[in-house]
Amino acid sequence: MTELETSGESQHELIHSVQSLATLLKVGVLSAVFAAFILVSIVLPAEYGIDPMGIGAALGLSPLASSETVPESDEPSTTLLETGYQEDSVDIHVPAGKGLEYKFHLVKGNAMRYDWSSSEGDIYFDFHGEPDGDTTGYFESYTVSTAGTVRGTFTASFDGSHGWYWENKGPSPIVVSLKTQGSYEIIGRK
Repeated sequence: MTELETSGESQHELIHSVQSLATLLKVGVLSAVFAAFILVSIVLPAEYGIDPMGIGAALGLSPLASSETVPESDEPSTTLLETGYQEDSVDIHVPAGKGLEYKFHLVKGNAMRYDWSSSEGDIYFDFHGEPDGDTTGYFESYTVSTAGTVRGTFTASFDGSHGWYWENKGPSPIVVSLKTQGSYEIIGRK
């Protein structure tokens, strides 16, 4: 037998060094400071729009906070019918805890059929219109309710913008699928 075999030592034995308590504390504190810096300079601006140091804006991270569930535009799909009417469908993304309007311009006497449904069940809505040229803030509500699906026909009693305000009071985004048919001009999201 060789000397290594009788002594019990192996050629492949690893020797580990144990770090001192002071070294471990230094590394722990340094890691915590680095994590706090990353949180304040990158995570908060990108996720929540909070940028106390201005680094998120310099890195272009601040716009990410507002784009989590809301596309810049909800583009409708339009089909012109032989009758001179048009048919449109659009998915409108309503962010959690927020509201938005989607409008059409109708001339007095023109009609619009509509049918919309919510991806998450009931949602608060206000179907209303605002006359052209009004600067007082006047609007007329046609229906104010909470529902998951609504359909009907509307005839404009005045020239102006007519449409819906949807408010998502829930914790997750909602998609409202809207189908319309009639004689109108799409204004879109407001």
